[in-house]
Amino acid sequence: MEMWKESHLKQLTFVREIEAAYPILQRFAENIGFDFCGVNFTTNNRTVDFNALQINNYPQTFNRLYEKNHYSKVDPAISHCNHSVLPIVWSKEVYSQTPDLWHAQQSHGLKHGWSQSFIDEQTGLCSIVSLSRPQRPLSPLELYEHFGFMFYAINHLHDLFSSTVPIPPAKPAKPRLSPRELEVLELSAVGKTAYEISRILCLSERTVNYHVQNVIIKLKVCNKISAVIAAARIGII
Repeated sequence: MEMWKESHLKQLTFVREIEAAYPILQRFAENIGFDFCGVNFTTNNRTVDFNALQINNYPQTFNRLYEKNHYSKVDPAISHCNHSVLPIVWSKEVYSQTPDLWHAQQSHGLKHGWSQSFIDEQTGLCSIVSLSRPQRPLSPLELYEHFGFMFYAINHLHDLFSSTVPIPPAKPAKPRLSPRELEVLELSAVGKTAYEISRILCLSERTVNYHVQNVIIKLKVCNKISAVIAAARIGII
């Protein structure tokens, strides 16, 4: 690894604020031949209340146009990065459904670029880094050479970002009931007794009671009525 790359990695490791990390990333972008560097922090989690953060050195006229036309909602690079950590190279084909955005980028010098992201599946937070320049298309070798550093950088930036966002506690996973347990529970919910359920499902009454007990344990309640109520509350029945 070149010494300057190692130096950038060390600097990134020790910074504790996004505002301090961005200039390091920008210098790295310049060293590998990119004029522009952008960082976007978004989320797929609708329960998280925060304003998406964007830091870049793009032309201000482009940023104003991007915000005015709400391009972030239709940007194919952003859309891709919200669902995949694989890098995406900008091209006319990629932006075929958003020609106005493609033209705006081209006219502001954001002609040749690529984006990649880090996605936290548990929180829905997504951090995206994009590099671009007005000349020279990207080569596969370039992408290969710099992918590792970029992935490390976006991971670190994501950690800094996520530490500033209030994340609600994850909802407990719904208990997994077997098909037979679910049948017994649904019949119990409409008032059927263990005897009646045994006749309907062609089971012994003892087996029905066994399934009921399993449901009670899985739902962490004390009796069959409580199990029906709990199941209804979490949408199992």
